[in-house]
Order: sequence, then structure tokens, then C-alpha cells
Amino acid sequence: MNIGSTNNPASRRSPFPRRTDGFLRISSAATDGLMCILMNLIQWRRRGETSQPESLCGYLGECSTLTREEFFSVPEAKDIEESRGGRLIRWRSPLPCPHEKNQWAFARVFPCAEGAAAPTVILLHALMSANDRGYRKVAARFNARGWNAVFPHLPFHYSRNPSGFLNGELAVTSDLIRNAETLRRAVGECRQLMSILRLRGCREFGVLGTSYGGWTGALLSFLEDDLRFLALVQPIVDTELAIWENPGTKTMRSQLRAAGVSREVSTRHSHLTSPMHGVPRCGGDRVIITAGEFDSVSPVKSLALLQNVWKAKTLITVPQGHFGYRAIPETVRAIERAGFLETASPVPSHVLR
Repeated sequence: MNIGSTNNPASRRSPFPRRTDGFLRISSAATDGLMCILMNLIQWRRRGETSQPESLCGYLGECSTLTREEFFSVPEAKDIEESRGGRLIRWRSPLPCPHEKNQWAFARVFPCAEGAAAPTVILLHALMSANDRGYRKVAARFNARGWNAVFPHLPFHYSRNPSGFLNGELAVTSDLIRNAETLRRAVGECRQLMSILRLRGCREFGVLGTSYGGWTGALLSFLEDDLRFLALVQPIVDTELAIWENPGTKTMRSQLRAAGVSREVSTRHSHLTSPMHGVPRCGGDRVIITAGEFDSVSPVKSLALLQNVWKAKTLITVPQGHFGYRAIPETVRAIERAGFLETASPVPSHVLR
């Protein structure tokens, strides 16, 4: 694990044995390859839903004059329902959707002993995440440090996955309009969730997002002021690379090209949905970015570029591909070392040591 960029004096020597690099590189490539094949097969299932140039250009034209704040603006949360002593929260999604399950946002709360006014970390899961066991363990770790944790089900995942579809199948396909509106919904619902938690007494938040959840968390950080920290684990940060070069979207771009959609058309939405086109309001000193050394989906070079754009002081590199189990625990340890979880008072801006 390396902490910091190459010009950061706080950089550390990796504790992972270098003699395992060959095996890790091969096994990571195999795992990433298999998962990307699965993602492409799922996109093939949705091959009849590809955005057509006329409708896509119309949508992009409508969005071209919007600011990010306008695009992600949301009304006050409505029809809020709480159950199990406030551990489950359900409310009306801010955007309409033809699938009934997706018209309702849902979040699971993992409370700590300090009560609802304690700071809260928002755990944002990856695309097609089908099991929350790992996130429960992370939540327990934050609870032990005096933080509440909340786990929203992002659109088309978990409890919000429509019948007859695979978990997360509809979130990213060659229907670029639905992709954009799904991301818009995810960010908007997170904003509403923060408002709900503020009504409970919470005044400070942290974000820990993985892959697609990291993409969502990055955009959320451009809009909200009260983030103690922003930790992104192998986030999707370059939307054009995600569509046109990512090995997990080969089928998607084949379908788009067959429909006559060019790369130049999709760039027209980047000012709203690309993490490269903004900076977190919490400041770069409070940002932790974690990269996988062998990641082919969200490569190190893209995250290093994001670090530069954001002036983020901390970049962690772990020896794994995009799909692995080292990155999140290492990120949580980095959050702890930074002092971001100290509940007495917000930590000052500083470089991780």
C-alpha cells in the first residue's frame, strides 16, 4: 500500500510482499476478466433498449444549459416511513420511474451508542452488489468509533430491483438516458437521505463509496457542505472511458455504435456527471482515493489524474484488480489513521501521516 502521490513525503513503503506480485497480477486479471464477461452478458440481455441518436440528442440538449446544482436539485423528501425503531427508512424517490420498486428510496441505518446526533457515514455500494455482509462489518467498525452508518440501496439494487431482472441490471446499459437519470436519482436520494438524518439531529457526515457508489459519492461531494471526509474506493471517475474503453462495457459500446451513437455525443453530459468536472466542497485534504494496482476497470492512472484535479493529498494503491477484498479495509484503516473519526471536534485540514 502506498499512501500519497509520488511527490508526497508521507508516502509509505508497501507492506505487501512484492514476491506475490506476479500471482496477484494474474489472479486479478482473471477475476476482472470473468466479471467483465458477466457484465457484458448482462448488457447483451438489454440489447433492445439502446439509446437512439434522435432521443439522446434531445435529452442532451435539454441538459446542456443546466448547472450541476440544477440537474441534481431535489424537493423535500416525501412520504417518509420509518420502521424497526428508525433502522429502516423508506421515502418517495424524487424522480419518476416506470418500475414501482424503484419509485421508493430505501436505506438501512446501523446506529451507534451515541444516538442519532452522532456523525454518520454513508456507505455507497458497487454496481451489481448483491450481498451487504461486508458493508455490515464496515458499519460495525464505524459504530465502535462513535459513528452511525447508513446503507442506502442505490437504484435498481437490493430491495429496489424489479422482479425478473438481475440485481443492478438496469443501472448501466446502452440506454444512456436511463443511465444518466439513474445516477441523477442516486445522487438526489442521497441528498434527501442526508436531509432526513439532519432532522434526526445529525450535523456531520462521511462518505465511503465503492466503484459505482464511489461515482455517486464523488458527485454528492460537489453539492453538500457537511462532509467530514470523502473516501472513494476504485471509483468510476472518467465517464467517457467508462463507456468507450472499459472492458466491462464492450457490449454497450458495440450496441451504441450500431445505433449510430458516437463518442462525441456522450461527452455532452460530462459537465454534469463526470467527477473530473468538479471538486469536493470538503477540500482535497479530506479526500482519500483508493486504487487497485491491477484494476482494468478504474485504472490507477485515471485515479491519479483525479487526485491531481482535486488536489487530493491521499491516494492509496492496493495490490488487487477492480474486484477484490483488500481495498475497503485498507481505506477504513486510512480513515482511522487520518483522525477523521474523532468525534470530539472536526479534524483540521492536514496531510495524512
